[in-house]
Amino acid sequence: MSHQNELVLVTGATGKQGGATARRLLADGVRVRALVRDPQTAAARELAGLGAELAVGDFDHPTTLAAAVAGVRGVFLVPPAAFGPDGWDAELEANRGIALIDAARTAGVEQLVFTGVAGFGTEIGWGNRGKRRIEEAAAESGLRYTLLRPVRFMENYLGLAALPLDGFRDGFHRHIFRADRPFQMIAVDDIAAVAALAFADPDRFHGRALDLAGDEHTPPAAAAIIGRAVGRPLGYRRLTEAEADALTASVGDTWRLAEAGQGWQADIEAIRAIHPGLQNLETWLATTGAAQLKAVLAP
Repeated sequence: MSHQNELVLVTGATGKQGGATARRLLADGVRVRALVRDPQTAAARELAGLGAELAVGDFDHPTTLAAAVAGVRGVFLVPPAAFGPDGWDAELEANRGIALIDAARTAGVEQLVFTGVAGFGTEIGWGNRGKRRIEEAAAESGLRYTLLRPVRFMENYLGLAALPLDGFRDGFHRHIFRADRPFQMIAVDDIAAVAALAFADPDRFHGRALDLAGDEHTPPAAAAIIGRAVGRPLGYRRLTEAEADALTASVGDTWRLAEAGQGWQADIEAIRAIHPGLQNLETWLATTGAAQLKAVLAP
């Protein structure tokens, strides 16, 4: 059954995953309502220009969510990141996601696609707790639901404002990963592609939890691949345990998980079977990544 004429609400629409998903759905001919806090931002105006309907709402003011979910068949849920100086605020993140699920259930929405994060060893790691509570609420909601669990974004090589790690500084990628063990990565556009598949075939994807990755390399090997693509030598430096602890407790905890050999374990070939266009690092660099990196890397 075609769902192209039915409306999908995309939250986080001016962010990475939400923006990519909104654009993918629009390209597929699906009607999109984009949840935004400020419709005058450049990202919001761009989505409107592509054909998205804008709905103004705020996860921290749940009463604004009722109008956003009214009349939609499906919801793509990615709550705003709840990360501050003290690390992840799991309670705030969970409350935001659950508020949207409650509003969707009340409005009679049929389908929910939630994107969280893949497990990194144990649940003490990288912001899992709040996301797992949202997953539980999705499973208990009565809606047809799909849980996407992406690993680290390839786009993180472009730099993150929230933390003094990732991206490249002085020719080096700095992170918490061991240099001698592969770590997994995913292009944001591929998260959007899998989400679009779930909206197109709700029955096939109902109840599924998919860890999403498109490639894996050791950090030095990944830096070398990127260096060749951008035409300059790039390397990798791992944060020390003390440096990781100095950032936040959750970063320090995840450093120790990585040191113990833990990491993401997505089945890349299983995801490729679902989405044959899945990008590896070289593909992402050739299509969009290298050009973006050249623009942000200092001369």
